Amino acid sequence: MSIYDKKDDENLNSILKDSLPAYNLNKDTYTIEDIYAMPEDIRVELIDGKLFYMTAPTRTHQRIIGELYLATANFIRSRNGDCEVYIPPFGVDLMEDHSVYLEPDLTVVCDITKLDERGCHGAPDWVVEVLSPSSRKKDSVIKLGKYREAGVREYWIVYPDKRMILVYGFQGGDEDMMMYSFDDEIQSLVFPELVVRLGEYV
Repeated sequence: MSIYDKKDDENLNSILKDSLPAYNLNKDTYTIEDIYAMPEDIRVELIDGKLFYMTAPTRTHQRIIGELYLATANFIRSRNGDCEVYIPPFGVDLMEDHSVYLEPDLTVVCDITKLDERGCHGAPDWVVEVLSPSSRKKDSVIKLGKYREAGVREYWIVYPDKRMILVYGFQGGDEDMMMYSFDDEIQSLVFPELVVRLGEYV
């Protein structure tokens, strides 16, 4: 069964036809070169040849990511760390075969050799995705598998409606999963001294 939503396909086709008439919309399989050829104001993700149109985030979504970005960036800066933190639009060319291109809600990269002006090439160290009704399956099932396969060390899935966060750790070949509420003190696995208290702000 295809993981691609036909409604998203129709939305994307309509936008691309208006923005870039010469773009080839009749492909069965898309590549990362198709992503790079798109206008900058169109945000899509690529998973195994399929394009996924990205809708505008909600205010709550933005508040969550803003607080996580501030906490993480300030923590790294306070310790003169070399890791870098990004929010969308920021592209991650996740796999060596370039079959997966994603724009996580928060991306932390500690190996700066993976970075160039197009984004990150390879697995980031830590990724956060905030779920919306349209992205629930993609973020909680499909992306989870892709991030694990690529070698991401830590993956947070944030459920705004349930005020819950799942924290996955993929380090050392093992998989750990912890569940937190927004009111808990949430400890990062990549940065054990970093504790986030999301409920104080959201």
